[in-house]
Amino acid sequence: MPYAFFHERFPAISAKETRTLTAFNLPNLPAGEYGLFEMYCNEPGCDCRRVLFNVIEENSLDVKAVIGYGWESHAFYAHWLGRDDPEDILEMQGPALNLMSHQSPLAPALLKMMPAILSDTAYVERIKRHYAMFRTAIEQEAGKQIRARSLTKLAEKRPKRPKPTKQKKSRRQKKK
Repeated sequence: MPYAFFHERFPAISAKETRTLTAFNLPNLPAGEYGLFEMYCNEPGCDCRRVLFNVIEENSLDVKAVIGYGWESHAFYAHWLGRDDPEDILEMQGPALNLMSHQSPLAPALLKMMPAILSDTAYVERIKRHYAMFRTAIEQEAGKQIRARSLTKLAEKRPKRPKPTKQKKSRRQKKK
């Protein structure tokens, strides 16, 4: 499933609502600001209910970690995956380092910060709202593309109208 940044579709909202982690006096994590840039699945029809956080160090703008988080239940992800594999489901729920992404040496320390960040219920609700906004935009765009393709196919397949022919008058019409 491909992911895209929330700020690419909603730059004004992202500018106001992107969470920042300020680190100081933490073991294994240099002092500084780390932005949690949200990415959501942009595959039409997908409903994975997950976010990938690209944790970007403010001064260098380097991605230090990519952390996945899903807010739904074990049962939801078992159904969504089509199997009840505890390891896969834990990875879907997270927070967990995304196995398919490059991780810096700071990634484990940043991952340890996520449970505290995600304990903020208002923030988790914001993530869910961002997910809904993003998914709605994806589905609407996909719907327009599907409708446009369908209309194009209909136009290509539409038979030509036959020329009208003169019809014989029925007996009732002749009597009038």
